[in-house]
Amino acid sequence: MVDQGTAVIVGVGPGLGMSMARRFGREGFRVALISRSDARHAAYVADLAERGIDATAHVADVTDRSRLGAVLGDIHGAGPIGMLYYGPGPTQQPVPITDIDAVTARSAFEWVWPAVDVVSDVLPGMLDRGKGALFFAGGLSSVRPMPMLGHLALAAAALRNYALTLNAALAERGLYAGTLTIGGLVERGDIHAMVSADPARFGSTEGHTLDPDDLAETAWGMYRARDRAEAIFDVFGG
Repeated sequence: MVDQGTAVIVGVGPGLGMSMARRFGREGFRVALISRSDARHAAYVADLAERGIDATAHVADVTDRSRLGAVLGDIHGAGPIGMLYYGPGPTQQPVPITDIDAVTARSAFEWVWPAVDVVSDVLPGMLDRGKGALFFAGGLSSVRPMPMLGHLALAAAALRNYALTLNAALAERGLYAGTLTIGGLVERGDIHAMVSADPARFGSTEGHTLDPDDLAETAWGMYRARDRAEAIFDVFGG
């Protein structure tokens, strides 16, 4: 199998992050996992090892610029980065869009700036090789008005536009960027677990979930075909 380089999974969790790691690892990528805690790293690495996937795990909060840059530097030092997936979601509670001011709006972009930082760290190496891909996970509020998400919708739209514009800029240079626009609860993920555990508060998840393996399979297809820069997954309709 051709050595594809390292697939870096930023903000790895038990749902889509691990599905991306497994899917790209199956195709010959080494895997480097990054999350802000190492509490689940041993289980993640063991899971991948059982599938014959070479993986390492690293601790970095995406909002800690110096630490994240150092970790990416270490990963790159061990071998070229062939794919980067940026998957952390916003940690803020939404503020109603009718109540925000400029300060509140700017605060939502704390989720976006690290994405730009990681790209600035890995893109030069990809450009030197003339090979590589960047993936981002975003929300449905980037393409459809969802007032309940308030100011977070502004950041979702910015991240989506960043991914699409990157792809347009990189297409003729042998590189690819794409975004997975997610409208639904990702099964096995932490948010899905929280919602499922409290149906009295959140309601039933039936009909509102997405299989992360299906999303990762779509991402792999996008990586190979490079004929579109976005896939929208919407279980809510409308």
